[in-house]
Amino acid sequence: VQFVESGGGLVQTGDSLRLSCTASGRAFNNYRIGWFRQVPGKEYEFVARIATGSTNTFYADSVKGRFTISRDDAKNTAYLQMNSLKAEGKGVYYCAAASPWYGDDYSDPGSYEYWGQGTQVTVSS
Repeated sequence: VQFVESGGGLVQTGDSLRLSCTASGRAFNNYRIGWFRQVPGKEYEFVARIATGSTNTFYADSVKGRFTISRDDAKNTAYLQMNSLKAEGKGVYYCAAASPWYGDDYSDPGSYEYWGQGTQVTVSS
């Protein structure tokens, strides 16, 4: 299974952006999806995740109330709607996927099996 992110770009602080993560291969609906951010020289930073079935979501405190994670299993796609972007929101955003039983800390990158190639988000002030 492969995951491809899209939707990144250059925006100004306060703007919105929607990232997409589209899967090919095995049934997308079987996977938990997470979004992570990385800036040069730093570890992956957890942003949000959504369980299978689209009913259970969890966010990092830094994005709570501004970002929304969702999924459309019919389109094999997950989304990250980012509103009120801040300068510290810049980085490469990765979607990651895992079978429900894989890993036990859903904010830990090690709990995800598959990763996309990332999409760059740049926020200018």
